[in-house]
Amino acid sequence: MNNKKLVMLLVSLMLIFSLAACSSGSNSENNPGSTNTASDKASNDPAATNASGETNDAAEGAVDSKETPEMDFDMGGRVVKIVNFWSLEIGEDNPDNIQRKKNLEALKKKHNFEVEYVVIDGAEYQKKVTASLLSGEPVGDIISVSRSYTVPALASQDLLWPLDEYTKNDKVFDPDVTNRIMHYNGKGYGFGGYPGGAIGFFYNRTLMNNLGMKPLQEYVNEDTWNWETFVQVAKEANKDTNNDGKLDTWGLAGAGVLDAALASNEASLTKEDKQNLDDPKTVEALNFMSRLSTEKIARPSEGGDWTEPSQFFRQGNTLLYFSGVYEATGLKNDMKDFDIGFIPFPKGPNGSVFYSHENNPGAFVIPKAVPNPEQLVYIMEKIEDYETIYDFPLQGWYETMFTNEDDINNVRIASNRYYLDNMNTFPSMPYYEFADEINKGQSVSTVIETYKTPFQAAIDEVYKK
Repeated sequence: MNNKKLVMLLVSLMLIFSLAACSSGSNSENNPGSTNTASDKASNDPAATNASGETNDAAEGAVDSKETPEMDFDMGGRVVKIVNFWSLEIGEDNPDNIQRKKNLEALKKKHNFEVEYVVIDGAEYQKKVTASLLSGEPVGDIISVSRSYTVPALASQDLLWPLDEYTKNDKVFDPDVTNRIMHYNGKGYGFGGYPGGAIGFFYNRTLMNNLGMKPLQEYVNEDTWNWETFVQVAKEANKDTNNDGKLDTWGLAGAGVLDAALASNEASLTKEDKQNLDDPKTVEALNFMSRLSTEKIARPSEGGDWTEPSQFFRQGNTLLYFSGVYEATGLKNDMKDFDIGFIPFPKGPNGSVFYSHENNPGAFVIPKAVPNPEQLVYIMEKIEDYETIYDFPLQGWYETMFTNEDDINNVRIASNRYYLDNMNTFPSMPYYEFADEINKGQSVSTVIETYKTPFQAAIDEVYKK
């Protein structure tokens, strides 16, 4: 596996881990990949309310009609197996988790069941899960899976229960998971909570001030943080500060941001079972990517591996570094002499909100061989029936990484998820070759014409056309 594929896999796995844990810990402060309030829902719906616009229906005496009514059933001492890469057992490390565990214990007593948390090594996970489903002897009752090997492959073989009618409580379950990510042939085959953990730009606030630049936060506050202002900022930081004829500060650590650019313009390389390269929004995103190269906006490579942008940023002479918030603690530990901030990826011309892209999301599924799926989803929903002690989702986690309120808010507003299929879903897709051509500044129209056919062939291979 080459270095580019390795880093993409690592990022994808981190995001899969986040979403896979969401349904089991959608309010959990020890789960840095989940939220469970409808007001902060990770959605592509521009009308989705954010935390600042949340209404408290409970306080007003309103009844949430989407909440599943109380059910009365006896599971006969059945052991419910919940399967993931690591144990999803609920801890007791904060008040929210303590309440979630109490809810589970009450549910176990009322409905007469036990829970076993099954852990399968990540290197063998897909193979073992898939084989168990095909054999009719699933490894568990509630199984964490990735979209890439589930839709359409497993869903099309009638191996999973459709779950649409059981996941309507959008205070717990992210509708996007059921209705888009795990959607096939008109039905939703998975469920999950609201993912968290934004992807965007870390920036060196100390360097910004030393260069006399306009504070980047002002662009966000003015709602002018877009592709054009981003390019302007990056170019402004490309400076020869000692007049020796060579740049010694740079604006952008690396230009490998194709998926983020697509998401920021609400574009995609594929759309269900069709390549989508000709879509005007996709073409705009590809032209933006090409511009980063042709206008020499990013700091030139010095022949390093995939960690080079991170290394550049840690030197303290580069303004912007694209990554996920999970890197915050490490960066700050390594850059104690610098004030490090976080800002969303800028909006494209068609972007309605700030997005974090995700290209191999996960969810929970229930195998067809498992009886009474409605009872299992009900249990997962009722575990989350409690009032959180936190003011907003993931508050505890964010506050361990950032002390600046602007940075915390930026993480929150950048947490809207935009889901993209690429080589994770379509293994034969020449994604890296395509991205390399764009990053080298090749003619976008030529690259599109060159790759339309192989992209469609890779899609057809998965959809068995």
